[in-house]
Amino acid sequence: MSLSHPTRRSVVRWAAVAPLMARGAQRKILIAHRGASAYAPENTLPAYRLAIEQGADFVEQDLQITRDGVLVCLHDVTLERTTDVARVFPDRARTESAGGQSVRRWPVVEFTMEEIQRLDAGSWFDERFRGTRIPSWQQAIDAIRGKAGLYPELKAPELYERHGFRMEELVWETLRRNRLHEPGADPKTPVILQSFSAEALKRMRALGCKLPMTMLVRRGEQRRWLTPEGLREIKSFATGIGPDKTLIREDPGVVARAHEVGLTVTAYTFRSADPGGFPDVRAEMAHYLYKLGVDALFTDNPDQFPRRP
Repeated sequence: MSLSHPTRRSVVRWAAVAPLMARGAQRKILIAHRGASAYAPENTLPAYRLAIEQGADFVEQDLQITRDGVLVCLHDVTLERTTDVARVFPDRARTESAGGQSVRRWPVVEFTMEEIQRLDAGSWFDERFRGTRIPSWQQAIDAIRGKAGLYPELKAPELYERHGFRMEELVWETLRRNRLHEPGADPKTPVILQSFSAEALKRMRALGCKLPMTMLVRRGEQRRWLTPEGLREIKSFATGIGPDKTLIREDPGVVARAHEVGLTVTAYTFRSADPGGFPDVRAEMAHYLYKLGVDALFTDNPDQFPRRP
């Protein structure tokens, strides 16, 4: 059976992911970063569907929360970069200082789901995507389920807590409602959770979540998390690490150290627009997967993933 065939791969998807939970996994896992975001507007249903067509094992969704408590798929905590919110709601901006300049922001948490559904989230990327909407996480689940795994990121949970929301509880409720809250509950739709917030992942564990979890590590945090002591601490609440790829390039030994304590390694982010000094993004991904030994990676270009038997 060819695992690269999108209609056949789903029936064995959980079996393909299970080795990632053990040290020395051979199967390499492809995660579509915000969907196939090199080719369609990020975190939209067209990007998610294209990622599945291009063979993604998992599709990533960044999660934010609306004023009425709906989980939506959007990378930023504000709406202006990827929507026409400035045109639709010109008087709803907050003025903030950034880099010594005043900028206008439209926070997601200040808009209801109904208001957000009025925004165009596609034409900023390409005119042919005009009219594309920001999906709720439930809409994303419905579009992806049975075709690929879900890899949601809990974004800025501390920010939303200040607004009276517990993102962890909303995520957990959604998983339970969809019967995706247990490992292997739907073999065609495995779920891995991720966050830069250790507290968010710990809270998910406290809620009873037994799903695989990835602790993301950005530049500047390596001395906190990528030491032997830090990795052992992560192991107490997560099953893997997700470092900025440049941290692995500078310290390739982190892969072996993580594997030694039983953690998987998922590097981010690989994109054709910036192949990190390699001839192309396919060559860059191959280097990290097959020479440096990472188990999985996030990429804007799922079609360039260097799959090997």
